[in-house]
Amino acid sequence: MIKELKKRINTSLLLFIFIYICIFVNIYISLASLILISFLGWIEFTQLVKKIYFKKKKLLYNFIILISISYFSLLIFICFDLINNNQLFFVYILSICIASDLGGYIFGKTFKGKKLTKISPNKTITGCVGSFILSLLPFIIFYFISTNLYLFSLSILENIILCLYLSLICQLGDLFISYFKRLARVKDTGKILPGHGGILDRIDGIIFAIPSLSIVIKLFS
Repeated sequence: MIKELKKRINTSLLLFIFIYICIFVNIYISLASLILISFLGWIEFTQLVKKIYFKKKKLLYNFIILISISYFSLLIFICFDLINNNQLFFVYILSICIASDLGGYIFGKTFKGKKLTKISPNKTITGCVGSFILSLLPFIIFYFISTNLYLFSLSILENIILCLYLSLICQLGDLFISYFKRLARVKDTGKILPGHGGILDRIDGIIFAIPSLSIVIKLFS
């Protein structure tokens, strides 16, 4: 467990540093990085769908591929728009998503407990709680290094709600991709990231959290 946790933390840190550099170096590098990561994630998703539906339900396969192309394209646009408007806020969002993922893994492996759902046998209720708890860590860090009482123009309560909301969407996104992995009878979407599997294994929660947050922002702004 310790060895696997180190892999996940190291991978998360490397990804975070890579994304951080891409975001702040140049806006066009940010766009290129978003396109690359989204494309790799989309490729892995299409491989899952192909294993499930290509032979028996080709019409459904083509429909899902078409929807996924539209969704990942929209994802790139939303992420780029957020980066263009507030780079640090985008990093903050990513930090919450990553912390939520690590919290689920750490608490789930440490305390184990009752299974959360049959969709993903490794997910536990304690892991779910851990995701919510650790998702608050970025807020605590950002809040104490900020000189502004209202972090990103949000009150303490609003920031806490934001963290918990993103954690919830990340967990639902994780379960959504886990459902497809279960149907395809595979453990990981790929092998490119040590401790995580594929790109999609790493961003499965993020690709749902960021668009859903963007919708909330549009509705309440």
